[in-house]
Amino acid sequence: MPLAYSLPSNLSPATVANTSSLLRIIALSLISGAAIASRLFAVINFESIIHEFDPWFNYRATKVLAEKGFYEFWNWFDPTAWYPLGRVVGGTIYPGLMATSGVIYNVLHALHLPVDIRNICVLLAPGFSALTAWSTYMFTKEMKDESAGLLAAAFIGIAPGYISRSVAGSYDNEAIAIFLLMFTFYCWIKALKTGSAFFGTLTALFYFYMVAAWGGYAFITNMIPLHALTLILMGRFSSRLYVAYSSWYAIGTLSSMQVPFVGFQPVRTSEHMAALGVFGLLQIVAFAGMVRTHVSSKQFQSILYSSVIVIGLVGALAFGGLTYKGWIAPWTGRFYSLWDTGYAKKYIPIIASVSEHQPTAWPSFFMDLQFLIFIFPAGVVLCFRELRDEHVFVIIYALVASYFAGVMVRLMLTLTPVVCVAAAVAFSSLLDTYLDPVEPAVSEAVVPSTEADSAAAASPASGSSLGTDAAAPATGKKAKKAAATESSASGLASGLIAALSPSDKSSKPRGIFGLDTRSLVIFNAFGMLLFFVLHCTYVTSSAYSSPSVVLASTNPDGSQHIIDDFREAYYWLRQNTPEDAVVMSWWDYGYQIAGMADRPTLVDNNTWNNTHIATVGKAMSSTEEVAYPILRKHDVEYVLVIFGGLIGYSGDDINKFLWMVRIAQGVWPDEIQEPNYFTPKGEYRIDDAAPATMKESLMYKMSYYRFAELFGGQQAVDRVRGQQVPKTGPTLDHLDEAFTSENWIVRIYQVKKEDPLGRDLKSANAFEQGKKRKKTKPLARRKAVV
Repeated sequence: MPLAYSLPSNLSPATVANTSSLLRIIALSLISGAAIASRLFAVINFESIIHEFDPWFNYRATKVLAEKGFYEFWNWFDPTAWYPLGRVVGGTIYPGLMATSGVIYNVLHALHLPVDIRNICVLLAPGFSALTAWSTYMFTKEMKDESAGLLAAAFIGIAPGYISRSVAGSYDNEAIAIFLLMFTFYCWIKALKTGSAFFGTLTALFYFYMVAAWGGYAFITNMIPLHALTLILMGRFSSRLYVAYSSWYAIGTLSSMQVPFVGFQPVRTSEHMAALGVFGLLQIVAFAGMVRTHVSSKQFQSILYSSVIVIGLVGALAFGGLTYKGWIAPWTGRFYSLWDTGYAKKYIPIIASVSEHQPTAWPSFFMDLQFLIFIFPAGVVLCFRELRDEHVFVIIYALVASYFAGVMVRLMLTLTPVVCVAAAVAFSSLLDTYLDPVEPAVSEAVVPSTEADSAAAASPASGSSLGTDAAAPATGKKAKKAAATESSASGLASGLIAALSPSDKSSKPRGIFGLDTRSLVIFNAFGMLLFFVLHCTYVTSSAYSSPSVVLASTNPDGSQHIIDDFREAYYWLRQNTPEDAVVMSWWDYGYQIAGMADRPTLVDNNTWNNTHIATVGKAMSSTEEVAYPILRKHDVEYVLVIFGGLIGYSGDDINKFLWMVRIAQGVWPDEIQEPNYFTPKGEYRIDDAAPATMKESLMYKMSYYRFAELFGGQQAVDRVRGQQVPKTGPTLDHLDEAFTSENWIVRIYQVKKEDPLGRDLKSANAFEQGKKRKKTKPLARRKAVV
């Protein structure tokens, strides 16, 4: 790494190297501390609690692992999930997250540190964020140098795009997956640069860990083959590439097949065929290179052309035939939805109904990445300057991740690491250029002799491997004056241009003159870093550190008001219902009901059975008379709905209701039709203008039952939809209200039993109401006639 300022001559190289290493270790330690601390807002503001939906299942599974051991966890059958079907948990999950927590739990207990498994689950993601910062440092150091690596580690340590999935309590697969992603890529780059089978094997082992931890492992499965194929097409095939790829693919594929949920997918699904195809291509290229050393050039060309044609045809026919026969599974709907954003809404509404699967809005890029998104392209362009094999990887990664992040908001998570890496390369190149105090030498042929004596005769600024070696002498008095007085924006641009411009000895001398120009640009750069830190802290604390089960609002005096309706309702279920009472809700809340209320559910967030989910959607969108047989058939005793119309909670079931309709329509198109839930003008309304189908649906009745009574005779208003609710609310004949939380967010209804006299419940309910009226208002007795 070049030095901008000279060091004392009495320092030995070993002392300099050791001091530099110590400073880097201290810097990485501070970055790790900042990464962990920035993810603890949720624990400080609320408490140590599991967030969101999926983490509740992961926590529940980890408890089984910690309490009963790995063998019981691996063979765990959960009869309370997807009632009455149940779920074979061990064969339907990625166990890496639970196994990691289980190992930490057992190690701490072996050291006589009795830490509760819940606290391990809550703090796992912040702990792994420090490892992610370290792995990003190692990866970026291979791209440029240590200074860029430290910047990249700092960026990813506090970037909201990564924090959004790794705050304390976010116990999901992504908590450890991004560390595994970056370290696997680092091992791949090292294996490629050194041709080491050791690093290739290390890549395979961490790839196996990634496969066991997250379904997004397919990103690695296709990124590495794409990189290898690009290098082959660029004419960069080498023994290093052959050793690195072959060792990774052979060991990694065999290892990944040991995960029960993955099984034979690496050799039987289309998503994995690219890796297999590139592996075969590498063998062909290597074999062709060997043949070339034993035959003449003319013979080799004829053999090569015929072999390529034959092998290509055989491979294409084999792939087509195996796919046609069903041996190789075709592309899945999730894959098609990445290339056609409207595909899922048309054919697989269950995928489109997930908010994480929606296209990314433009403001999200700035919110999650701030100024990094603007200098990210500069870093990618800088990779073109040397275009070593590792730079080709970053360019491919940037292009692929940028596309997928635009298609699906969840994939912003995979874009964030490469943005941090590329932005660090660009920012480091800028600082290398402007922190170097040496000014370019001015040729006497350009500067008059009277000025040549006073010019600083120094050597051109020497930069790092990615961009500072482009500095060369500048020209003339006018150029010097212009460079000294230019604005900060133009200074920043000139720094990047200087870094990008190739050295040309025949061109006029260029460079950075004047301390004022350097100071202005450096001040601007550090100001950008300061605002980045402030932005990340604000976004993390306000947007990404609120657990979904605990809401917060602000009182008129500015104090915090906690809205704890979810846990209140789940605790009521746990304490007031039988242990085998089946609860029906939309699938979003299945894991939370199982985790906090410990009650059987019809559907949950696994979403593996579309027909079961459509059954719930049909019950919710049908009338009571149609829904009641469905509830009784599935032994449902309680129905739970989320309603935010009173306090303005927009994530309620009325806003999700159309997805229930669409999913049910996919299975029962003759009974459930989405247009029937809109007004003749195509509006989605809940007021007097709402269509009869909407008002008679079970979801509408459960949401607005007794809602108008809260307003004391005044006009009831739904604060989410901003519409007036009819003063005469809906009535329920087949369900009884069992519980409504304090802020009316969670409403629970009990399903009535069949009438003992064989009457339908609507008639029985009307009869009961009639009897009550007779008792309260008895008829006047007639006088006797004398």
